[in-house]
Amino acid sequence: MPRYNVVNLRASYHQEAEEMVARLTEDLGITRVAVMYQNDSYGQSGLDGVTDALAKRNLAPVASWYYQRNSDAVKAAVFNIVEANPEAVIMIGAYAPVAKAITVAREDIDPIFMAVSFVGSNALAQELGPDGAGVYVTQVVPLPDDTGVPVVAAYRAALQALDANAVPGFVSLEGYLAGRLAIVGLEQCGRDVSRDCFLNALRNSGTIDLEGMTLQYGPGDNQGSDAVFVTVIGDDGNYHLVSSLTGAR
Repeated sequence: MPRYNVVNLRASYHQEAEEMVARLTEDLGITRVAVMYQNDSYGQSGLDGVTDALAKRNLAPVASWYYQRNSDAVKAAVFNIVEANPEAVIMIGAYAPVAKAITVAREDIDPIFMAVSFVGSNALAQELGPDGAGVYVTQVVPLPDDTGVPVVAAYRAALQALDANAVPGFVSLEGYLAGRLAIVGLEQCGRDVSRDCFLNALRNSGTIDLEGMTLQYGPGDNQGSDAVFVTVIGDDGNYHLVSSLTGAR
């Protein structure tokens, strides 16, 4: 059901799943994909997104298993996934259980691991340490260290001014962008701001350029960005943008 009183900044989990499956199938010819997901509405939405993306290509998950929310009890999920011997595993969960699942699964299999942005990218890389190299994560905002994008440079300057010890990351960058978007609506409404004015200001604004990140709203479209970026943890522990998975195997 459409929610007309909600304005989304970022691409959806379904779009992240579609990009993952597109890259796996088109870049590497992978057909055996498993899914580990958190047992709640978020995890189910991610599973549905992967299942739909695979179905568009006449494929289905070779295994899918869940873990309980707020838990890192992933051994049952990993056992069932390992049994299917997938070429790739898409993970819809938080950083701690995802990191543990990757570590445990690698004792028996060596697939490509991919996680959606919800995972908490900085925390995942830190949790995995050197073992994180080669793990892919889809993102819905630019790299937090890509100061060639003006809004990222502005974000880093604002973060530094707030807390000189703060570490830039995808989550806080997304929050900064959401704040910048809110300012656009508030400025257009001025002192007479109301819910209707705010929503209409964004819906009728055409293209919104947040200093290098473009958003577009319109009738029946309350999502500003459809951009999904694929990143990989490098040997240096940092995230790097990739345009293709070719060479990953």
